[in-house]
Amino acid sequence: MSKLAIHNRGTADGWHGQIGLDSPFPPESGRYHMYIGLFCPLAHRANLVRHLKGLADAIDISVLKPYTKGQNRGWPGWEFPQTDDEYPQSTVDKVFDSDYLHEVYFKDDPHYQGRYTVPALWDKNSKSMVNTESAELLRNLQTGFNDILDSSHASLTLYPKHLQSKIDEIAEWMQRDLNAGVYKAGFAESQEVYDKNVIPVFGALNKIEKIISEHGGPYVLGREMTELDIRLYATAIRFDVVYVQHFKCNLGMIRHDYPVIHNWLKNLYWNHESFRETTNFKHIKENYTKSHPQVNPKAITPRGPYPDIEQGIESDFKKLNPGGVQLPEVLAWESQLS
Repeated sequence: MSKLAIHNRGTADGWHGQIGLDSPFPPESGRYHMYIGLFCPLAHRANLVRHLKGLADAIDISVLKPYTKGQNRGWPGWEFPQTDDEYPQSTVDKVFDSDYLHEVYFKDDPHYQGRYTVPALWDKNSKSMVNTESAELLRNLQTGFNDILDSSHASLTLYPKHLQSKIDEIAEWMQRDLNAGVYKAGFAESQEVYDKNVIPVFGALNKIEKIISEHGGPYVLGREMTELDIRLYATAIRFDVVYVQHFKCNLGMIRHDYPVIHNWLKNLYWNHESFRETTNFKHIKENYTKSHPQVNPKAITPRGPYPDIEQGIESDFKKLNPGGVQLPEVLAWESQLS
């Protein structure tokens, strides 16, 4: 199908291109540009892989302001600062100097009908969007550029063959109950819906606490960092500072109730530069508290908790006793997770 035909139809599904030698999007340094928000956990995942794979110089980024998203069902959407100094660590649109993210989408498809989200990967050569699906970028960035990377970065995989079935199994319920679960609880419009959706969040955390403990750390599945660490980190680093109060996920806190996850989180943040460099607590806190008027109509950002993340790491995970929330409903949900 021609590009013109796609434009006339106006996709609502986004873009699903892949970087690869046999793709219309071959691996080249400097050819691609990624749009992200430091506030967004999905963009955080892609940006983490970008750093871990040594692609920070090969793929430049533009960083959205963390708020506001706009009025009237979100329109006009996420906004770029007018200058790089307007909001700390946000940037202008380095490719088009756009005011809003939707303008970038319309550069490829003027009739685009879907949502305007990050991460989004743009091809400067063909002047077209490559991919706007975070899970696909999480996977493709691990392999698509290997032919132009040094051996140490090319060999890095977060989806090793011998762990793929276990990663897929855990990722399914982690995404459903925890990564997406905090939003289901946080945007609930009734007490009944909230009560139903907050339980799986802590059932999943209880289960993850035991999985990390059983494998002995320092990563979710033991000695190898995998996609599960990326998926979990993007949610866990936001949990105490945002989700506990803003999304009412306050049956427990990671720093108080989950010693194993807490140790895992501190280890990634303090001992791995890529995790620390891609985490911006100001963007995270102000995005949620200042762009969800239905949740926080006064747009007041709480000062705490303090500190955003604690120090002190136990190198021997076997010395930690697994914790968890002992609410019977949470334990029942945990018990059915494999």
